[in-house]
Amino acid sequence: MESKILMESGTNELEVLEFMLAGNSYGINVAKIREIIPYQPVTPVPNAHPSVEGIFMPREVMITAIDLKNCLQRGESEPKGLFIVTNFNELDIAFHVDSVVGIHRVSWTEIIKPDSTVSNSEDGVSTGIIKKNNKLIIILDFEKIVTDINPETGLKIQEIDEMGVRSRNDTPILIAEDSALLNKLIVESLHRAGYSNLTHTENGQQAWDLICEWKEEDTLEEHVQCIITDIEMPLMDGHRLTKLVKTDDTLKHIPIIIFSSLINEEMRRKGVQLGADAQLTKPEIGNLVRTIDEVLGIEQ
Repeated sequence: MESKILMESGTNELEVLEFMLAGNSYGINVAKIREIIPYQPVTPVPNAHPSVEGIFMPREVMITAIDLKNCLQRGESEPKGLFIVTNFNELDIAFHVDSVVGIHRVSWTEIIKPDSTVSNSEDGVSTGIIKKNNKLIIILDFEKIVTDINPETGLKIQEIDEMGVRSRNDTPILIAEDSALLNKLIVESLHRAGYSNLTHTENGQQAWDLICEWKEEDTLEEHVQCIITDIEMPLMDGHRLTKLVKTDDTLKHIPIIIFSSLINEEMRRKGVQLGADAQLTKPEIGNLVRTIDEVLGIEQ
């Protein structure tokens, strides 16, 4: 299923597919979806995680089927419904859902960050909530769901240790990442890689507010010489942040690295269009460090 609406880059909007599961409304960013297909039988995998239904191979590509109902502790899905086939973090995964409602185009400013009662910062599986037609749609954190099932798909911090001894560097780096867990892991990884002068924010809006403050105080250089940003974030996404920085004559020299699970061909094109200096997919933390070295002209 392809979205018929062409999304312009840097508008701070996204399209959310609303789907049903056990009578509740959930959402997923359309940019993650490859297609939606009717449920089909899968081959069970021995010793797999309880949420993994099995594997199947449409068009010669092996896809892992995940029972979303099981992930959300709502029982087990019956052999009917739909598979939402996704591609992110370079993985092909089908999420088993009951039905699909439709697509909503929303601004990131409309997405409410769940509080700790709904989603404990590092443990929750919701990244945001949208209110539409008097009902709440919970946007699920699909990266976290997949990493919980198979931690191997997450950030591999050991990649940093494998780089050997690195010299300390206090070049100021600004990070915009809404996942509390990933924010912590990125900061920890960069510290291990020698980068000690880090400011981390929860979304593009927070990062932009700081940049504007530093610009006004004429202290940009001492606070930010490189920006690392996720794409999907409430209030302001990474593409909008990139556009704001790269269309401002005072700021456009600052290198921006987009570090996101959403780097596919179309997203890469958008990033280039907006002026991003580099774009990397989420698990590649070793590549992130090498790219920071590169854009800052640092030899290790």
